[in-house]
Amino acid sequence: MEGEERGIEESVRLVQSDSRWVDGSEADSESPPWSLMDDDEHREEHGSVRRRLVKKPRRVDSFDVEAMGIYDPHSHHRKDLSTWGTLAMAFQTLGVVYGDMGTSPLYVFSDVFSKVQIKSEIDVLGALSLVMYTIALLPFAKYVFIVLKANDNGEGGTFALYSLICRYAKVNLLPNQQPSDEHISSFKLKLPTPELERALNIKECLERKSYLKTLLLLLVLMGTSMIIGDGILTPAMSVMSAVSGLQGQIKGFDTNEVVILSIVILIALFSIQRFGTTKVGFSFAPALAIWFFCLGSIGIYNILKYDITVVRAFNPAYIYYFFKRNGVKAWSALGGCVLCITGAEAMFADLGHFSVVSIQIAFTCVVFPCLLLAYMGQAAYLITYPSSAGRIFYDSVPDGLFWPVLVIATLAAMIASQAMISATFSCIKQSMALGCFPRLKIVHTSKRFMGQIYIPVINWFLMIMCIVVVASFRNTTDIANAYGIAEVGVMMVSTILVTLVMLLIWQTNLFLALCFPLVFGSVELIYLSAVLTKILEGGWLPLVFASFFLCVMYTWNYGSVLKYRSEVREKISMDFMLELGSTLGTVRVPGIGLLYNELVQGTPSIFGRFLLDLPAIHSVIVFVCIKYVPVPVVPQEERFLFRRVCPKDYHMFRCIARYGYKDVRKEDHHAFEQLLVESLEKFLRREALDLALENSIAELELDSSSVRSRDNGVSIAGAGELHIPLMHDQRMEGESSVSEEASTSLLPSSIMSSDEDPGLEYELSALREAIESGFTYLLAHGDVRARKESWFLKKLVINYFYAFLRRNCRAGAANMSVPHMNIMQVGMTYMV
Repeated sequence: MEGEERGIEESVRLVQSDSRWVDGSEADSESPPWSLMDDDEHREEHGSVRRRLVKKPRRVDSFDVEAMGIYDPHSHHRKDLSTWGTLAMAFQTLGVVYGDMGTSPLYVFSDVFSKVQIKSEIDVLGALSLVMYTIALLPFAKYVFIVLKANDNGEGGTFALYSLICRYAKVNLLPNQQPSDEHISSFKLKLPTPELERALNIKECLERKSYLKTLLLLLVLMGTSMIIGDGILTPAMSVMSAVSGLQGQIKGFDTNEVVILSIVILIALFSIQRFGTTKVGFSFAPALAIWFFCLGSIGIYNILKYDITVVRAFNPAYIYYFFKRNGVKAWSALGGCVLCITGAEAMFADLGHFSVVSIQIAFTCVVFPCLLLAYMGQAAYLITYPSSAGRIFYDSVPDGLFWPVLVIATLAAMIASQAMISATFSCIKQSMALGCFPRLKIVHTSKRFMGQIYIPVINWFLMIMCIVVVASFRNTTDIANAYGIAEVGVMMVSTILVTLVMLLIWQTNLFLALCFPLVFGSVELIYLSAVLTKILEGGWLPLVFASFFLCVMYTWNYGSVLKYRSEVREKISMDFMLELGSTLGTVRVPGIGLLYNELVQGTPSIFGRFLLDLPAIHSVIVFVCIKYVPVPVVPQEERFLFRRVCPKDYHMFRCIARYGYKDVRKEDHHAFEQLLVESLEKFLRREALDLALENSIAELELDSSSVRSRDNGVSIAGAGELHIPLMHDQRMEGESSVSEEASTSLLPSSIMSSDEDPGLEYELSALREAIESGFTYLLAHGDVRARKESWFLKKLVINYFYAFLRRNCRAGAANMSVPHMNIMQVGMTYMV
């Protein structure tokens, strides 16, 4: 008997290890993981023998269509690349990550010396030393060795940091978190450390104070808005700087011609975006490699030919001399100096396509030395020819190489622009995934690479803004003033978020964690104070762009959160559903109704509207919830959770589809429906198997308890009076008297097939009948209005701004390629 019970226990563990979400008649109740334990206190209180079988939500085979054909960009983070593979990836980063920073020698010194006149070599050496140490401190020390490590499972960027923080602290304003989300393998929460107490205090403070959650969200949205502003300014600045080389080289080629040619190139650049990054940028890495080779070679040539003593600029004392000689003008020149690190945030934002090691190798071995040589070469030329500061890059190019270098520079400028345009698309997609941007049409331009997307509306908006910037400013100096503010703003946001990651997640030593913002934040504040003085000279532009996008994103998030909370308040109670009965108070006709909603628990109020407005309802109802969790990618096998809503005869289910902010969601409705049905059938079979197992355990419990009671002389009046735990570890000697047949007769019911389970067979046949009648997508056409007693500002934001965004953004149904004849919508007003 003891061996047979151990065999049944093993069967229990085997079935539990592959269990699905089974709630029986309980609707949307959250459950902790499986536990096989005896609850002595519970037995003493209720006087009954119970086996606590607590279900753990497990994965059901995914019916995600797009993910099946999409290359996983995180594969290189899960396996070690060979040395040659890492070097090849480092080579590829040149074309995607470093285009913006690589084109900065086109305009840095010309902008610096537009503020400061060259009167002696100390001015040149001081500016060179300032540029060298700025590159060494911010991109090299801060980003390459610290910020890159603050990645979210291989993903970088402002929203990646935000999602990482959301995973460790419940700071997301949308209250749709579930315990089951923590079972996704991408979470990878760290084990406790000695610094855990401080981290827990920070976590509690963030979760308890709502204004800190709002402040954190605003900070993230501000950083994202600055990146979008970079997407406008980078193409304008880079292309115009490259084209301006023709001034002085071609007679009669003046400012008007530079503006016209720049606009033509920008129109061509944005027009080819729809073909995708792969087709547009197949030669990015080789072209940028040639560009960096040119920078380094020309720099060495100028150093050797004009003044090799520029190496004195490695002495930081020249920075002091520079400020001492020029005073306020030197402070103003910092706005031009900061342009040498434009694109530094791209190292972190584009991390998802590469590895940390590859980006570190490329910057350390190629980008950093080539940029230093380029700036040193230009400084050597300026010491000899100080009047060439206005077009220093092209004047320092050796005779005979002007035209090849011009072509390569123009190509490099387009590549730098392409990188920021793609980064803007990615930022907006992440914002949409986390509910911070109105839904827009997203075109996935590659079947192999998940991150390559194209957003038509944003593309044409960026193009128009770039043309307006070029036509309005007409020179690179004012654009540079605007460019610096956007760049420093993004860096400061990343400094604050990484500091929070150090304290909350890394649990770094407090002294080291505070040194990070103290050192790098101080430098960035100095640069910010310098660029803010240029607000009237073009610096207002990125602030306008950032304010506009910040208002759009925060308004959308604010309205979405209020709408979700309204749905939670107004959801239909389970008592009301049970009173309606399995007919739901109407007629059930064959068919499957897929009701899309945002609730992860409970029955949405829109379902009640369908019951009131429709004369009949489908025989099978599935509540489909599309939910984004704070991870980059949810593995395909962990994407979907099924659960039953109401008792079996209601034939109602909930399906929660979980996506990461980098995931692709683009369903073909036929394949979607087929895989949904297959997954639902598997869920029903698994549910029947689990229930059969529970019955087997209950029968074994009663039988074993009867034997123990009989051997101990205890009279059994009912199961409620038993106080002996099920499958007790200390077996009674009388257990051996139980016949083998009585024990083994329990096993077949735990592995009952569908043919032997009439309830399961009936439900499967009803499901097949519903499939033959077809699918109907039940969608809500909701109107969100502020309550009458709300503040005037809230009414203004919700009734006008948020309503305008909802009317003009892409509807939820537009995300699915579903024929209109299969869609049924009802109107509903949400009072928030």
